[in-house]
Amino acid sequence: MSGCSARSRAETDPSARAPRRPGRPIDRHLQKAGDKNGGKPLLLAEANIARAKKPLDDPAMADFVARIDQVNAVAERSDGFVWRYQVAEGNTLAMGVFDDPMVIFNMSVWETPRHLEHYVWNTVHKHVYRRKAEWFDAIESHNFAMWWVEDGHRPSPDEARQRLDHLDRHGNTDHAFDWAHLPHVKLWQSQRCA
Repeated sequence: MSGCSARSRAETDPSARAPRRPGRPIDRHLQKAGDKNGGKPLLLAEANIARAKKPLDDPAMADFVARIDQVNAVAERSDGFVWRYQVAEGNTLAMGVFDDPMVIFNMSVWETPRHLEHYVWNTVHKHVYRRKAEWFDAIESHNFAMWWVEDGHRPSPDEARQRLDHLDRHGNTDHAFDWAHLPHVKLWQSQRCA
């Protein structure tokens, strides 16, 4: 890619990324959360839902569908990525998980909030997010929630639904929260994230 710096190419082209480095940089907020877990650092789980305006095989959704594998590949190669939810068949999109065939469900686990923040706002994900109004209806409830999990825990869709519901009912708490609950991450403020 001519005219593309190595950094930006690495963020948008999964084949250009170096393998993840072992080790886990400790985030101060993560250390505070770990204090509530017997001093063991916790990982950050996130879940989000979106209601598609059209079925995925509709031409209006083609640009979104064409980007999903790339967005997921960049996530999986990103520093701090731990795991993402996949349906049993291995499909990249989980639909119908929330009793609505038009709802797309995504869930992942990250080492720290800063790792997730970097992926969301400094990779190809940002470009897809900016076009969300073309493909998805607005949802009146929270469509994004984060919570702390122990290393090795893989949240279920039911757990994600419970966290989203908790955030709707109680606002930001340690049980379920959005970006505003994490004062040390700031990119969402300029990007108008959920």
